[in-house]
Amino acid sequence: MNAQQKDALVVFQPSGRKGRFPVGTPLLDAARELGVYVESVCGGRGICGKCQVSVAEGHFSKLNIESREDALSEKGFKEQRYAEKRGLEDGHRLSCSATLQGDVVIEIPDAFKVAGQTIRKDADTIGMVRQPAVRLYYAEVEQPDMHNPLGDADRLIKAINERFDLGTITMAHHLKRDLQKLLRKANWEVTVAIHNPETAPEIVSISPGYSENVSGLAVDIGSTTIAAHLTDLMTGEILASTGVANPQIRFGEDLMSRVSYVMMNDNGQENLTNAVVKAINGLVDQLLEITGKDRAALLDAVFVANPVMHHLFLGWDPTEIGQAPFALVQSEAIHCRASDIGLNMPLGASVYLLPLIAGHVGADAAAVLLAQHPETESHPTLVVDVGTNAEIALWDGTQLLAASSPTGPAFEGAETSCGQRAAPGAIERIRVDRETLKCRYKIIGTEEWSDHDEFGVKSKETGVTGICGSGIIEIIGEMLLAGILTQDGIIRSPQNEPEEAVLKPNGRTWSFIVNEGTPHIEVTQNDVRAIQLAKAALYAGVKLLMQKSGITEVGEIRLAGAFGSYIDPAYAMLLGLVPDCAVDKVKAVGNAAGQGALIALLDVNARKRIEETVQQVTKVETALEPAFQDLFVAAMGLPNSQDEFVRTRAHFDMPAFVAPENGTDGGRPRRRGRNRAR
Repeated sequence: MNAQQKDALVVFQPSGRKGRFPVGTPLLDAARELGVYVESVCGGRGICGKCQVSVAEGHFSKLNIESREDALSEKGFKEQRYAEKRGLEDGHRLSCSATLQGDVVIEIPDAFKVAGQTIRKDADTIGMVRQPAVRLYYAEVEQPDMHNPLGDADRLIKAINERFDLGTITMAHHLKRDLQKLLRKANWEVTVAIHNPETAPEIVSISPGYSENVSGLAVDIGSTTIAAHLTDLMTGEILASTGVANPQIRFGEDLMSRVSYVMMNDNGQENLTNAVVKAINGLVDQLLEITGKDRAALLDAVFVANPVMHHLFLGWDPTEIGQAPFALVQSEAIHCRASDIGLNMPLGASVYLLPLIAGHVGADAAAVLLAQHPETESHPTLVVDVGTNAEIALWDGTQLLAASSPTGPAFEGAETSCGQRAAPGAIERIRVDRETLKCRYKIIGTEEWSDHDEFGVKSKETGVTGICGSGIIEIIGEMLLAGILTQDGIIRSPQNEPEEAVLKPNGRTWSFIVNEGTPHIEVTQNDVRAIQLAKAALYAGVKLLMQKSGITEVGEIRLAGAFGSYIDPAYAMLLGLVPDCAVDKVKAVGNAAGQGALIALLDVNARKRIEETVQQVTKVETALEPAFQDLFVAAMGLPNSQDEFVRTRAHFDMPAFVAPENGTDGGRPRRRGRNRAR
């Protein structure tokens, strides 16, 4: 750091919260000021060790930070004492003792997260077909004698075929080492697990006696979160679900930042791969501990991910995906052993990854198609998986089109001054009084709104920590409806004394105060721009597909993904996130990618169907389409600078569309009383 520099930039992951503080500021103090929860039972005396953090080392091009351990002070007395008495893991620091000396990226280790991220990726298997790729077969094996020279493995296979007639059966090599001991100990009665019994049967596990114990794993590797479901392959029941923030966030918030990290750092790809594999192994451990299930019975796994996450998970360099022509290592479905990619599963466990659709349209988009099958509808249907990288699928009545748009992490709470990921204490619903411009809001973890008498008591445990994605969408929409945000996204100046209390100068622009207390929460002009850029990228991708298919409107819109499932559909249209449509025709469909992974886990024939469907999809690369930029610019308007959004305006009782003239905002919305959409 330059000797003249008096402030240091600190970024906390995985929340993404960042700020500048004077050199010498304790990390714990910086975290508290930014609203990042770091537990400290002992009050900063260096006794409890609950406030441990670590430095994420490397070059973070998007943040313009070279993060190193020497950006923190050397270990002081408190840390040395704690290390001697209780032990301090290599790389871990006590945030109550370590002080800022330079720009740094700080990671809060999973073991020390208390108010963790809310992984909103629910799933169920109701109505799914159960025909898994791994099935159990009980066999009573004929014992050897002098007149029967067949080996034990041969007689086991013969016993299976005598009862089940599966044809040519092979056996995983590692099972043969202990086969004879196992058969004799089991009194020649065993249950075998066979992978792909209908096409290429292979024995991958052998258990003594009769058993119905076989499970599978379905995992959605998102850019921001990883969600995993442990499923009983005998019943189809989800035994347990869990999730974690994707640890790759510390290397870059969005996909291209992670590709850049790979390109600019030695061992960059290995670091990203190891991070995600370690996280998934941690989820497997959690699921087995929660359910008490035997690891030896976990014999199949299905993964879905976007192309960059897909390649990194498999240990492949994603560099070519980051530049035209966006070449993939392999687009077809992947079949491999869990042990091939470092997963802590039995040697015989298999892994299946759904096919990739295109360079920027991944297996997660394929999983959404598998779960939603929009091609069966009689009307044009749009499916949007909203996230850091939005996957878009459009069925126009005759063909399926797919694309992705680089929306970035703004919808996940990053890139906005008071934004955060969905976690207890985050504002998820918000309304602005049309007359006073005062806000009332609802936070995750508390049912009461902030103007309720019991809100203070009910929210005491979590406090109010920031605004998550669904709240950000609503506050921008509410500001537009209240007339303090113009159609082109400009926060106006106050016009009277009451407005001066909530509209504050911020340099050459204005900010809107959401919460004046602690923490201080406001929406800045830069926040509005970040959301405009994200929503414009998404909408431009949708419009591009509509233009390609020749349709001007859709009959139904389905919002998928953790974020898409929790935003109010009306506000999504108010911002111009998705095309104008009847509000009752816009629905949240949950984590469709995760549902698709579960379908592929439980039904081997579904794998064949999606592999065939993907071959029929018309792929559109938005980055190569000349029309995308014009559509993007038009989509910066609220709701849009060209499309009229007649239904949306009627729903919110807004004035009729006025086309912008000479780059103006087309007139700001008139102030109105409470409308029926509230």
